[in-house]
Amino acid sequence: MARVLVTRALPGAALERLRALHAVDVWDGDLPPEPAVLRERAAGAEGLLTMVTDRVDGALLDAAPQLRVVANYAVGTDNVDLGLCARRGVAVGVTPDVLTEATADLAFALILAAARHLVAGHEAVRGGSWRTWEPAGWLGHDVYGATLALIGPGRIGEAVARRAQGFSMEVLRVGRDDDLHAALERADVISLHCPLTAQTRRLIGAEALRHVKPTAVLVNTARGGVVDQVALRAALQEGRLAGAALDVTEPEPLPPDDPLLSAPNLLVLPHVGSATHTARARMADLAVANILAGLDGRPLPHPAD
Repeated sequence: MARVLVTRALPGAALERLRALHAVDVWDGDLPPEPAVLRERAAGAEGLLTMVTDRVDGALLDAAPQLRVVANYAVGTDNVDLGLCARRGVAVGVTPDVLTEATADLAFALILAAARHLVAGHEAVRGGSWRTWEPAGWLGHDVYGATLALIGPGRIGEAVARRAQGFSMEVLRVGRDDDLHAALERADVISLHCPLTAQTRRLIGAEALRHVKPTAVLVNTARGGVVDQVALRAALQEGRLAGAALDVTEPEPLPPDDPLLSAPNLLVLPHVGSATHTARARMADLAVANILAGLDGRPLPHPAD
């Protein structure tokens, strides 16, 4: 029986399967454990089930020399030092596919919300500034028939593309070797789905934003670091971008006084792309399957790329 540390309580029944075979220690705080606390709790653990908020770095691996497997409760691994884990013989798994449709649903909801200024309309109703029907009030931009640029057309991007078919949108798929600026110049909607890497960090920065239409909207359900938030705020304030909707930011959460939050036509959500009962329970199933395989010395069913 191995010792496994789980850094947050999970929905669903997957942890019961893990407890039936191994000694499971679950961090019971509402917030992630501080790095020093995480290192202390991970000492002696052979398995580690982490959230995207947990840094799996050299300091943590030094504190847990018996570690054999890390199961990241996410599709991405930007919080995990994959190279160092590989050199130390620690297998790393992720939870692909099961959050694809939930995140694509949210991405398309954000597209509609940003294009049609739904938050501004809601705030007008709640704030009492809605006086009557206005012919020029809360005007947004058409989504039906618009041009959608998918930056990073992987599983989630392609799921968004399927939804875009119902809106007769022209879809531009922008991969690593494609001309990003050319796509931005054509796009009415820009939706980000690329992983956060050294190459994609602040991919949407001041230079990229100089190529967008002033009527375009930007949606990010990937990782906050893909967008230069200082440049995004400037583009929104100066009217060089019609709106933006973000499910991810850097840092998370944004401080209430962060200058970005003062930008007009901006919607920010608390990283809820996969937040459906079904998706989160299936993520737990996959993470536990990775832990069990790693502790048994078998190849992980869902290894990190």
